[in-house]
Amino acid sequence: MPRQFTIVDAHHHVWDLAARPQPWLDTSAALAPLRRNFLLADLIPQAATAGVAATVVVQTVCEPDETPDLLALAAAGELVAGVVGWTDLGAPGVADAIAWLRALPGGRCLRGVRHPLLTEADPGWLDRAEIRRGLSALADAGLTFDLVMRPEQLPGAVRTATALPGLTFVLDHLGNVAVRLQPDPAWVSALTALGRLPNTMCKLSGIFSVPAPPLGGSQTRDADPVAHLRPYLHVALDAFGPDRLMFGSDWPPCTLGASYAEVVSSAIALTGELSDAERTAILGGNARTAYQLVSR
Repeated sequence: MPRQFTIVDAHHHVWDLAARPQPWLDTSAALAPLRRNFLLADLIPQAATAGVAATVVVQTVCEPDETPDLLALAAAGELVAGVVGWTDLGAPGVADAIAWLRALPGGRCLRGVRHPLLTEADPGWLDRAEIRRGLSALADAGLTFDLVMRPEQLPGAVRTATALPGLTFVLDHLGNVAVRLQPDPAWVSALTALGRLPNTMCKLSGIFSVPAPPLGGSQTRDADPVAHLRPYLHVALDAFGPDRLMFGSDWPPCTLGASYAEVVSSAIALTGELSDAERTAILGGNARTAYQLVSR
């Protein structure tokens, strides 16, 4: 009988367009299928079928009222065990804002903060003094900082993580790398530099719904459906090791290319070459440790 793993989905989103617009959905015609509500009630049965025991829900907009709503989902006790929310890291009262969030229903499930660096025009945003102070406040509160960024922004993350060794930085989606036949050497170098820092982790997320790139010449496709992702897993393993990688579905954006069940199955298949202990860590244990998740 195949080994069964207790899976934690370390990265997904929810949104209700009636409650809060998602302006980023209007930035590309390719995102049109996502311009509808995706609620936790939609995910719960899919997670149960896929064998997912708990999740971490992650912010999508830079608005102070979203995180309380996400914490309320965690307080309800169904599936969500941790929240990566948002607060204005450049504001002088970051510590007070964190304390306020923690006092809300579900506040004990606030495990980290994220800011979408993808949309920041300033390449030195992480280097700003006020942002560094805000990140220090996260460290003092025992929270993590999720990095969602473009590959060319990774050197800035290395500088910041080096300057703040007391804060755990979690890289989302392998740095939003473009999946090609072979990994881009510049991305490999930058990811390796980030992985050298002991206060960093990385999510295997955002890649499982990416189709295999076209082959050239007389090449033939491997029968393994995740063969095109294996070079990326190997780079991530070399950079971070199996104890600092974690699975995330990136639902619902993943539905542009695959169902939730297919994403989970792909993660299980991709890690199939590893030991049971390593797979247990990547598929669930590391997320519980990194985010100090409450039991679900």
